[in-house]
Amino acid sequence: MTILVIGRSGQVGTALLERAAETGVDLVAVGRPEADITAPAALADAIARTRPSVIVNAAAYTAVDAAETDEAAARAMNADGPGTLAALAAREGIPFIHISTDYVFDGTLDRPYRETDPIAPQSVYGRTKADGEAAVAVAGGKALVLRTSWVYAPFGKNFVRTMLRVGAERDHLRVVADQHGCPTSALDIADAILALAAHPERWPEGTDIVHLAGSGETTWHGFAEAIFADAPFHPTVEAITTADYPTPAARPANSRLDCTKLRTAYGITLPEWRDSTRATVRRLVEEGL
Repeated sequence: MTILVIGRSGQVGTALLERAAETGVDLVAVGRPEADITAPAALADAIARTRPSVIVNAAAYTAVDAAETDEAAARAMNADGPGTLAALAAREGIPFIHISTDYVFDGTLDRPYRETDPIAPQSVYGRTKADGEAAVAVAGGKALVLRTSWVYAPFGKNFVRTMLRVGAERDHLRVVADQHGCPTSALDIADAILALAAHPERWPEGTDIVHLAGSGETTWHGFAEAIFADAPFHPTVEAITTADYPTPAARPANSRLDCTKLRTAYGITLPEWRDSTRATVRRLVEEGL
């Protein structure tokens, strides 16, 4: 079995390469410039060259605030590209995995979101990701759409690495405490994707949407405090509100994802978010941050 990953340099793509190397999985990851998600001919060529058993789309426009003024680029990467890739996979009869986001929801629900809850994205990023989900479904092949949230890793640009960098420079930080979510390690996502890709015969026909996030929940403030609990420095972390830290793109107040379906239908449960956060921080500390 060969897995083809589009988007090798992002957090999930990098994590997939690392985990595949550790477990001996035959995985080929490609990215810009030779296989840009927005270049249909390059995508078709990558599929023809690798003849994969499963295709994973880990490419995305993830600059949430920049997307507010760069909708064309966000749409090309988050909606049009995934739709094209899903159609190519469907044409060849190749199972397809696409990564989506909690931002497809408006964040107003008072419980974790289920796959069946209505979507109502509040930002350009969220709308383009929602359109990407729809494009994958329209393609008509066998596909999994995995919604995740608050992704971090020992590499790439993410909250954990930002906190450690800023915390090493300052004694006092201000972090939003009224947004709730499920921090999710890209390495845990990679483990789940590899497990899912190993048995596409267990997937239902058509497109199945599945929530995939770290177990448990917290706020950004709680996430920051957990990060510094295992760091060599311990700045004071002040709790603030979303209104105290305005951003161009609206953030969901509730990004919690109910992952019951992942457990019951696919037999997968991601680790508790504190455990994965602790492992990531300790690795970064060992590597010199």
